[in-house]
Amino acid sequence: MSWVLVTGGAGFIGSNFLYSLRRRQPGAHIINLDLLTYAGNPENLTGFQGDSRYILVRGDVADRELVQDLFSRYPITEVVHFAAESHVDRSILDPGVFVRTNVVGTFTLLEAARQAWKNPAGPEAPRFLHVSTDEVYGSLGPLDPPVTEAAPYAPRSPYAASKASADFLGRAYFHTYQLPVLITNCSNNYGPYQFPEKLIPFALCQALEGKPIPIYGQGANIRDWLFVEDHCQALLQVLEQGRVGETYNIGGRQEVPNLELVRRLLGLLGEMRPDLGDLNRLITLVPDRPGHDWRYALNIGKIESRLGWRPRVGLEEGLRRTIAWYLGHEDWLDRVRSQAYRSFLMQQYGTGVVG
Repeated sequence: MSWVLVTGGAGFIGSNFLYSLRRRQPGAHIINLDLLTYAGNPENLTGFQGDSRYILVRGDVADRELVQDLFSRYPITEVVHFAAESHVDRSILDPGVFVRTNVVGTFTLLEAARQAWKNPAGPEAPRFLHVSTDEVYGSLGPLDPPVTEAAPYAPRSPYAASKASADFLGRAYFHTYQLPVLITNCSNNYGPYQFPEKLIPFALCQALEGKPIPIYGQGANIRDWLFVEDHCQALLQVLEQGRVGETYNIGGRQEVPNLELVRRLLGLLGEMRPDLGDLNRLITLVPDRPGHDWRYALNIGKIESRLGWRPRVGLEEGLRRTIAWYLGHEDWLDRVRSQAYRSFLMQQYGTGVVG
């Protein structure tokens, strides 16, 4: 019977992954290590209430004694490492937090696994899946081909640099200690339970309240969008069938400029909530952020050909499902948007956004 340690499982992707894991492996024991900061919400996991095989541990992934204790107390066979500070804007304001969580936290986990897994290459070998980002590859031009797993790293924000450092640590532990590490790099996720600092839920929240929706620069920066359920299915494929020591890109093949994405989102929201009126009037162009990467795009041919995964949810379907979820969970939105969140918005965008 598998014992899976999931870090950051109360966050956006982590909580969606836990539901996918439970459906895929109903008998698995799950240990969820989460510090429950502003973006980690136990309400995301109400479906696990009464589940005797689920354990929530509130704690810091960089806490060496705590992490070692978990490996001593439980026969952990798999690690899925989501826990990370992930918002670029926040990394510009406070990079030290990103170094601690993303770099020191990953090192702490790797070291605890190395000490606990005495025979990492045996017939019942454990597996350590480190979940990373496309931002480690840096910015692409409009005509550059999507990057493969062999592309050089070129991070340009404190967030991207901290994730790149974590990736390199994972690779070093595989090559030096034969720790069975797998790494995934994904494009921008969206879907249920996403904290409203990120573009799609943020724009939805602002639109529902009739407040300005700030877009950096001219809104021409391009991102590839991946529905979170597709991402979770890819992670399960890598965890179960991926080759240790390998990296797999996971993308949605849905490249869209930010301004166009917001207009599509508002158009669909307007269909579902016509009472909100003309929502495009809320779009407000603001000065660009420092070091704003122009475009991200991933070549996902490796995971398609070797593991048989491909994205299944198109952008319009994914946006409709996302909007429907948020419209049905406005009470959840009210509770997660604390005073600390409003203070961050004011610091980042000014009083006109917060109102």
